[in-house]
Amino acid sequence: MCNDYRLIERVPAETLFPNVLAPEGIPNFEPRADIRITDRAPILRAATDKPGAVELVQRRWSWPGPGGKPVFNYRADGREFPKGRCIILADGFYEFTAHADPKSKTKHKWLFTLQDHDWFGIAGLWRHDAGIGEEAFTMLTIEPHPDVAPYHNRGISILGRTDMARWLDPAIPARELLKPLPAGSLLVTQVA
Repeated sequence: MCNDYRLIERVPAETLFPNVLAPEGIPNFEPRADIRITDRAPILRAATDKPGAVELVQRRWSWPGPGGKPVFNYRADGREFPKGRCIILADGFYEFTAHADPKSKTKHKWLFTLQDHDWFGIAGLWRHDAGIGEEAFTMLTIEPHPDVAPYHNRGISILGRTDMARWLDPAIPARELLKPLPAGSLLVTQVA
């Protein structure tokens, strides 16, 4: 499951959504090679008080689940999401695989980027969590993309730029948008 992603590119959200609001000020877009569980990161979501507008806010990645474990990935399989949809801004994500030497405590780290695009959106959900007293988001997972399958048995749901606005519209069925990308869509680079 994706537990580390990257955002080193400045995302021009206003090119996708002409009515982008930053009600809390512009989030920090300082390049970040590693965004980890419980870190705060920028997301886009439908504005709660202005129909048709989109908010760019910064929120915590994960909320506590039953038993206290963080909910940083959430299975989308067969579910619809009538509220709380968001877009997590990224330009890469990581998966980890076991080292060939069974005695090694380190893992191989693989970076996945979208072919021919500087950045992309990840389908997510946000909510207010009383346990942590703030809003948080999680990534939606689906069957693995063909490019991810050799490294992990699940994949995060990557949205094409034309599907981002559609994802924020709860009237659009999730099953239309949450699908694996075709083979060859992702570049894979070993980084550690």
